[in-house]
Amino acid sequence: MKFPQLIVHRYAVRDFESTPVEKHKLEKILEAARLAPSAVNFQPWHFIVVQAPENLEKMFAFYQRAWIRKAPVIILACADHSQSWKRGSDGKDYADVDVAIAVDHMALQAAELGLGTTWVCNFNAQKCAETLRLPLHIEPLVMLPLGYPAGDKIPEKNRKPVEEIIHWEKF
Repeated sequence: MKFPQLIVHRYAVRDFESTPVEKHKLEKILEAARLAPSAVNFQPWHFIVVQAPENLEKMFAFYQRAWIRKAPVIILACADHSQSWKRGSDGKDYADVDVAIAVDHMALQAAELGLGTTWVCNFNAQKCAETLRLPLHIEPLVMLPLGYPAGDKIPEKNRKPVEEIIHWEKF
């Protein structure tokens, strides 16, 4: 699929078939994250792949929406603040930005493979970190449910007009 079609085809999937995700597809998605760019190439990320039913149950407790229970896989994208680049002028930590780029790479790769995802950021990150025993410098940022979309209708994307968001030379 060509990139312009891919970015139209990718949408927030919140209904999944029960079909398991093939290991080779999951590996391609994770490779897309591994190859994502990061500030100063520090790659301050870790990805926890959750597929076992008992571990998925734990993940569902962090984000209690019925639809997520249909996802056969959840990838937890975490920022490693001990490895991230910090801007010298103000100390801005770029881990969140770097992880976001990697997650977007995974979402686009998933769409290209016929799978669906959506970013889940509104979850109980503290409970997640405690349950998964994450070190203090590792922050869970995004839960990425993954699976085959149920249904085949791609929803219309509601986007702002280009004139509202693009500025040339000054704001």
